[in-house]
Amino acid sequence: MRHRAVAAALLLALPLAAGAQETPKEAPAGAPTEAPPPEPNRQQANAAKLAGLIRFVGESCKDVQPDYERFKAVVAAMGVEIDAISKGELLMRSMSYTEAYRKNVDESCRKAAELFGEKGTSIPGLVLRKAS
Repeated sequence: MRHRAVAAALLLALPLAAGAQETPKEAPAGAPTEAPPPEPNRQQANAAKLAGLIRFVGESCKDVQPDYERFKAVVAAMGVEIDAISKGELLMRSMSYTEAYRKNVDESCRKAAELFGEKGTSIPGLVLRKAS
């Protein structure tokens, strides 16, 4: 239930983030005309963080495993297409989170179980205990 509240809060923030875009400025003479990719909105950025966590848990944690169906449902509730976080800037961003979690595997796995486990304080059920 809490993940729905988090997703709803994130969805409500979307119009604010979308309205805060800057107007483009003219490029100096001789500068490349290709524009940089747009910055991800808050929901996309949070979905990339979760994707990085899920990848990390699946690859590195001995006692817990990701619930991929739950992950897909949470991302969809955030209003983000799963394909959007599977390529380009968002994929790179999620991979950087995976690498950050790998700096302290034991602590990151413990924290993932605490925040996202069956009785998680953030999004319960995203990470499940492995069967013995």
